[in-house]
Amino acid sequence: MNHTTNLADMTEQILRLLDSEGYVPMDMRDMTAVLTLEPDQYDLFAEAVDTLERAGELTRTKRGRLMRVDGSDRMNGIYHATTRGFGFVTPESKPGQHTDDIFIARDNSMGAMNGDRVQIKRINQRGPASGDNPEGEVVLIIERAVTELIGTFREITERIPLPKKGRKKFPKPAAQVRYLVKPDDAKLTFRVKIPPSMRNNAEDGDKVLVRITRYPQPSEGKKDDGEAVGKVLRVFGDRDSRTANYQAILYSNGVRTVFGEDVLAEARRIASEPITADRRLDLRDKIIFTIDGPDAKDFDDAISLERDGEGYLLGVHIADVSHYVRAGSALDAEALARGTSIYFTDKVVPMLPEELSNGVCSLNRDTDKYTLSALIRLDGDGNILETSLHEAIISSKLRGVYPEVNDVLERGEGSEYWEKYAFLFPDTLPLMVELYEKLKKKSDSRGSLELETAEAGFILDADGMPVEIVRRQRGVAEKLIEQFMLCANEAVASWLTDLGMPCVYRIHEEPTAEKVEAFAMFAHNLGLGITPLRRRKILPAAYREVYDEAREKGFDSILSVVMLRSLMKAKYSASPAPHFGLGCELYCHFTSPIRRYPDLAVHRIIRAVLRGEINVNSMSAFAEEAALKSSENELRALNAEREIEDLYKALYLSDKVGQIFDGVVSSVTSFGLFVELENTCEGLVPISSMDGYYEYDERALTLTSGRTVYHLGDRVRVRLIGCDLVTRRIDFELV
Repeated sequence: MNHTTNLADMTEQILRLLDSEGYVPMDMRDMTAVLTLEPDQYDLFAEAVDTLERAGELTRTKRGRLMRVDGSDRMNGIYHATTRGFGFVTPESKPGQHTDDIFIARDNSMGAMNGDRVQIKRINQRGPASGDNPEGEVVLIIERAVTELIGTFREITERIPLPKKGRKKFPKPAAQVRYLVKPDDAKLTFRVKIPPSMRNNAEDGDKVLVRITRYPQPSEGKKDDGEAVGKVLRVFGDRDSRTANYQAILYSNGVRTVFGEDVLAEARRIASEPITADRRLDLRDKIIFTIDGPDAKDFDDAISLERDGEGYLLGVHIADVSHYVRAGSALDAEALARGTSIYFTDKVVPMLPEELSNGVCSLNRDTDKYTLSALIRLDGDGNILETSLHEAIISSKLRGVYPEVNDVLERGEGSEYWEKYAFLFPDTLPLMVELYEKLKKKSDSRGSLELETAEAGFILDADGMPVEIVRRQRGVAEKLIEQFMLCANEAVASWLTDLGMPCVYRIHEEPTAEKVEAFAMFAHNLGLGITPLRRRKILPAAYREVYDEAREKGFDSILSVVMLRSLMKAKYSASPAPHFGLGCELYCHFTSPIRRYPDLAVHRIIRAVLRGEINVNSMSAFAEEAALKSSENELRALNAEREIEDLYKALYLSDKVGQIFDGVVSSVTSFGLFVELENTCEGLVPISSMDGYYEYDERALTLTSGRTVYHLGDRVRVRLIGCDLVTRRIDFELV
């Protein structure tokens, strides 16, 4: 006799039976007998079976017998929609398995939406749109990915057709008002009907946030009814306004813009604590200073350098944020949830409240500040000999600015900024340049991939609208600080690892054989030597050799695009592993704890080590959590920053439709050419607008029509024909 009385236990018993050795699919009656259920347990059993079916855990044979989905003619996976109605399902596979994506025709999608977890059944046919992919149909939507969406609110007046018998009495058909929202995401091909009571005062043309209350329902003989039902949660404003699109991007990327009162109160309390030199290495008499961009407001890194025999003593002094943001505090929970400060065109969404980020933590000039200072001894060639870490107190002697430092280094006493920086000559700044050049040479020799990618700089008017976009230029000052920070990050990662302590590493896996082969083929088609890429063990130096040849021949801007695509994405990890792009065996982020949580995590571990208070097991678990959350938050922040930048580029071009520009082909696809202008704005030349029939070569990345061939890097002239703020899409045509 079975005495199970709750759903969880019943579900577990069913799964144990399904997974038992020798199980043969059986119907529900036989299963209740095998489980020795009493009649009063049948309803609970039926509920458990229904729950497992809806969760995609089990399915039924044609005769109604129950079995696991694995081993049946069905499989679970993620549905990827296209803008043309059909889609593909990526099956869930076990480690080491590879399964082709399954093509799903629109009629077989069951109303699935992009990102939904679905169950599909394979069908033994291949439609013309499926290409080489096997075909299937969705039989169950297990979990919806989209519960809320952003779109444009529309107020539509429709005439209600009257029956024939009523037309004489009512010659004018009645009118009704309907409220619909068209999703911004082109992959969501339905509209959302909004009941009048759920419009939340939205007006025609507003950009709104909608929660779906009923999904499109496929009906027999129809693809689907084309409409979901929902309610308006938030009105952002006019769909074509900068503010509405800005706010929508922040929301859709989950960017937290408001600090809770508990977090702010804690920040105010901590920021008011007096600063003393107790238990700290006092470095206030040393020549320590910051160099940052002209618009920087938080200064989390300062530098010092002294001659040390034949070598150097480099000091990298980082704001001691871990002193203020303690484990388990409201501040720490908020910082972990945000993961990073996000830098937009005209504002910053900080990881920490201003009382810390721009206040007590920021290494402002002539102010006593707490730091974690890395003192790194290097030999005459820039090799790290020894690293020591200290809880310290400093007072920055200068708020250096990149363009000013570059001007002083170039013009010397002839610079208009000479008086400000004169105390750094003839010893400190020239010595820093000397060490920078040696670190740069060392970095180059191990194949570090330093790709010069275009970065946009926006000039805004008084209303915050972009009036000009320029390419940012990096000089010696920017590169010097970069090399010193790279040196400190590498030194700290090695210091913690040598002690057997946990760390949040920054790792970058080497590219897969397939990615290397694709990159080699492209480089070969450019006429570059690819012998370095044929070696058994791929090192970053191999990529560097090919890139250096491309730079000599003027192909570097073309090659760098494809090279970046061929590389893996860097991420955070609690397990030590090399950083391929930098050519480092061990690397971490130590230098920006005001704006990055992984740096704060590394500081917390260092602080515990220095004080002899570390619990390796708990700190290892903390490092795991920090690495995972930081990797997720980094992707979210990068996407938000990219979308805001694209919005401002679209805003800049919105009044220039019809104008002609010179540009470079930055990407070649099966649906057209992407062209980048000198100011970094990028738009699409749709293949449908190009004269002739073009064939796309995926390996060579070309579009060919007869003798006309378009490659990456080709210079072209284009006319701006469209600019959509909602999708942030820019369209060109060839001139």
